[in-house]
Amino acid sequence: MQFERTRIDGVVLIRLDVKKDGRGAFARTFCTNEMAAAGLRFVVVQTNISRNIARHTLRGLHYQRAPHGEPKIVSCPRGRIWDVAVDLREDSPTYRQWQAFELSQDSDSAVHLPAGVAHGFITLEADSEVHYLMGAAYVPGAATGVRWDDPAIGIDWPAAPAVMSDADQGYPLLL
Repeated sequence: MQFERTRIDGVVLIRLDVKKDGRGAFARTFCTNEMAAAGLRFVVVQTNISRNIARHTLRGLHYQRAPHGEPKIVSCPRGRIWDVAVDLREDSPTYRQWQAFELSQDSDSAVHLPAGVAHGFITLEADSEVHYLMGAAYVPGAATGVRWDDPAIGIDWPAAPAVMSDADQGYPLLL
């Protein structure tokens, strides 16, 4: 695994070392020791999967309020997504900055998001799946989000959402 720091503090693009032969391919998708050697302390406490039927389904921007922040590692084992990280940590040098990554079944990569970084994505293909390794348990009372189209963040989405939840449409704007 190769770890590439991004412009957002603590957000790391993880490139998998894929071994291919006549049978197909094999890659390690998580390794505590390799993560620790790269300075990423991550303990998996749960895993989640998001199945998205339609192209341009938008989910997010989600996070959990402190002290229940959810570090996560996000990948797309089927289909293709435009994955977005938004730094909402007020003490961070990259506060309110965003960065996007195209993840797909062919990208051989994942994204590590620390606690306090909101996450969202839009599907670029129908039938896309998103897999999450979670570093903290889900706490319903701490779950929240910010609007996907918040002008204070200014995300340049590649397409308008075709499908969204009422909750995602109703998140507040940052002040």
